Amino acid sequence: MLKYNLPKIIEELSLLPEYNNQIYLQGNTPFMDPIEPTVGQNYLHVDNNELQYDQPLFDMPYINEIMEEHQLVRTRVMKMKPKTCYYWHNDSTKRLHIPIVTHEHCFLLVDNERLHLPATGEAYVVDTTKMHTALNASKIDRIHIVGAFSV
Repeated sequence: MLKYNLPKIIEELSLLPEYNNQIYLQGNTPFMDPIEPTVGQNYLHVDNNELQYDQPLFDMPYINEIMEEHQLVRTRVMKMKPKTCYYWHNDSTKRLHIPIVTHEHCFLLVDNERLHLPATGEAYVVDTTKMHTALNASKIDRIHIVGAFSV
């Protein structure tokens, strides 16, 4: 089991600038603007080149250590608004999820299997190479740290 100090993660995340949906924790240079491009811009370009997104963008020693420990790339904090879902898709690599804020009505569908990931400090390896989506059927924001495995 991969278990981390959730209060310490939350403390480091409190230092981030305001963002709406996602903010990068790693970029293609240490000086990259951490705000993620919105859908309709160049997000597909980023998806296809995510191995280049390996430079930590913030002074967050504990979170940066987790990213290095798992050789993560393109790690982001993803905020999913209530009553939303992502499109049905698959990724090129598996993802590490660390739920920060969630609700029992927030879940992933991976190959039609429903997964709820509680915010306990545990990290979950999710096989997002399979077709999947995320749903927030609650009344609160769902917040996860999500990183792609580089190998």
